[in-house]
Amino acid sequence: MLSTIVLAFQRWDGLSARRFTGLDNFAFLVKDPTFWQSLENTVVLFLMSTVPTLVLALILAVMLQSAVRFTNVYRIAYFIPNVTSLVAMAIFFSSIFSTNFGLVNAALRSLGIPQQDWLGQPWGIKIAISTMIVWQWVGYNTLIYLAGLQAIPKDQYEAAKVDGAGVVRTFFSITLPQLRPVVLFTVIMSTIGGLQTFTEPQVMVGNSGGTGQSGMTVVLFFYRAAFLDNDYGYAAAIALSIFALVLLFTAINWRIFRGRSEDR
Repeated sequence: MLSTIVLAFQRWDGLSARRFTGLDNFAFLVKDPTFWQSLENTVVLFLMSTVPTLVLALILAVMLQSAVRFTNVYRIAYFIPNVTSLVAMAIFFSSIFSTNFGLVNAALRSLGIPQQDWLGQPWGIKIAISTMIVWQWVGYNTLIYLAGLQAIPKDQYEAAKVDGAGVVRTFFSITLPQLRPVVLFTVIMSTIGGLQTFTEPQVMVGNSGGTGQSGMTVVLFFYRAAFLDNDYGYAAAIALSIFALVLLFTAINWRIFRGRSEDR
């Protein structure tokens, strides 16, 4: 970390002698339109993937808790995407969203809907990448929520049933409040992971970020600066901005959940 901070104030291509440049790297970063584009893409992809992932994971966890048979089979099936190679998954989803041979366009054609160039247009790229992220992480978060659900005392549900509370009221009055620490954990971990999205866009649309750089994330931008442009000082400045971004979003999530807990 310390070496990254020092390098951010220097100019270095990995071969020549380092040269102190002060705040030049940060000044250039603020004026770099590609950085702001990558930042916007990262936040949009984070929202498009994290929110559906956590909502769907919670629904699946509640359903899985009610399952009587094959519970362990479901758990294993949900967790498989999380341990599958990211590169393999990215190639798989690239084929699914392929223009001419993809399953998504095949389904659209069967419904009489014109096919889309998913990986050739800005929002198509974001949809493809976020879909892959949801598929990868929904099972992991489902098991986390399931563990939290199983830790809730059964007598609370029995008391709610005696009081005449329905399923919806029980969920919002007992289940969600009891799951708050678990939800906070998944939100923070999803935030950290979502803001560091790299492999998915790199494999699916390449180092350029695709059409209009709509798949360019801040980590992919960092990779280009460091390993394609060999501008390690600038890459260090980008790395520090990523670190600050993760801290900011994590602090916001923590403050929101802690504030609601104190209100209750």
